[in-house]
Amino acid sequence: MSLWGLFCSPNLQINATFDAKTNQIKKMKNRIYIKDLKAHTGSEVTIGAWIDVRRDQGKLIFLDFRDKTGRIQGVILPGADIAKAVGETVRPEWVVEVKGKVNSRPEKNIQAEKQNGDIELEILEIKVLNEAETPAFELGKDTREVNEDTRLKYRYLDLRTDRLQKNIRNRHKMAKLIRDIFDENGYIEVETPLLTKSTPEGARDFLVPSRLEKGAFYALPQSPQQYKQLLMAGGIENYFQIAKCMRDEDSRGDRQPEFTQMDVEASFVTEEDIMSLNEKILIDIVTKLYPEKRIQEIPFPRIPYHEAMEKYGIDRPDIRTDKEDPNLLAFCWIIDFPFFEKDTKGGWTFTHNPFSAPKQEYMEQLMNAKRSDEGLEKIIAAQYDIVLNGSEIGGGSIRNHQAEALFKVFEILGYEKEKVENDFYHMIKALKSGTPPHGGIAWGLDRLLMLLENEPNIREVMAFPKTGEGRDPMMQAPSGVSAEQLKELNLIVKQ
Repeated sequence: MSLWGLFCSPNLQINATFDAKTNQIKKMKNRIYIKDLKAHTGSEVTIGAWIDVRRDQGKLIFLDFRDKTGRIQGVILPGADIAKAVGETVRPEWVVEVKGKVNSRPEKNIQAEKQNGDIELEILEIKVLNEAETPAFELGKDTREVNEDTRLKYRYLDLRTDRLQKNIRNRHKMAKLIRDIFDENGYIEVETPLLTKSTPEGARDFLVPSRLEKGAFYALPQSPQQYKQLLMAGGIENYFQIAKCMRDEDSRGDRQPEFTQMDVEASFVTEEDIMSLNEKILIDIVTKLYPEKRIQEIPFPRIPYHEAMEKYGIDRPDIRTDKEDPNLLAFCWIIDFPFFEKDTKGGWTFTHNPFSAPKQEYMEQLMNAKRSDEGLEKIIAAQYDIVLNGSEIGGGSIRNHQAEALFKVFEILGYEKEKVENDFYHMIKALKSGTPPHGGIAWGLDRLLMLLENEPNIREVMAFPKTGEGRDPMMQAPSGVSAEQLKELNLIVKQ
């Protein structure tokens, strides 16, 4: 064979394989989703699906098929020898292309309570697209009973179950509804960076070493808080984002190392503007996506912080009148938070975040305050939390839009002016550039969805969550890295 032939032959083989796969894809263009099969009663169709259940009764082989839209029972009748030969070998979770005729079921065999309970697919031909090993756990049962590490190691199997399919698809519907409403109200979605600067915001940062600047680190964002305020300085005026946030904290049922926020900020607004719009969105989510649920009280009650603490002993009270009703939703706003509270060392710390503004009538008191003063808990912040059934699902505030007020907050918190200027130089300069009054809110999207789906923790509404210890058994993360990678980053790992 010539050199040219040697060079070309592998490409010819690759092209032939590619052409074969392309033809296979073309043939699937006529695929019918299972939910639409009833409209094709009496006709021959092609479906692409997983085998959900297989029952061999000798003369008849029953195969239940599953795709993202639902299930259909198929049957291989006597005489369909080609289909039977394949039907005898296939097993659950195999991926197949099936040609068959959609038939009405006899009256006595109709199962009205089931999807497609009045039709079945007479199987004429089966093409195996991919075989499957025996699953690590049974997919037809509630996998909440399966060991957590096993579920997360094989998360791609867990995602095939009805419950997780519903949760993830409802997550998409919720995000789409949120985007549509904000768009209708003149907000635009802006993506903010995932590599940023480590600043004191309350939680522990995840750090990312820089290869180009030895010994320097990025931080993954705990929230888009600073960026969204910088967008207000940039004249965006109405921003929102379905945003990824990362915090190096211990996991619990309603918290993961990485999570998703619905984040919003707007200029020239009041507390009332932010609260009323977000209340409308929450009501729309419930009425349009969860019509079986009932909101206990509209408009949502507004409870001052001191009243919540006196009456319920907590600032996220569960105010349901019937706590046994899983479809009862009791939203409430907690308002009028104290700006400061004592920390464990006897100094002052913030109750919400350091970027909040006091209510206007307390601004003079803030600007004249010193860290050594007593009674600073009497300064009321323009802050608000949204609570659902005893869980805080979101919080926000009107911000300090003047640099002097932000400096004063950090002074009370015990930060030297030089450190504030170093850590928040970008914010200080932005505020001094002519930033308008602004405020916003962020919800925990995962936590809200968890409550609406009556799930026990947020792992059940996330596609690829971590374990309670922050590990990913599927990807085996966190993991070690090569000596070469460490050398590039100028890092040494101590054993």
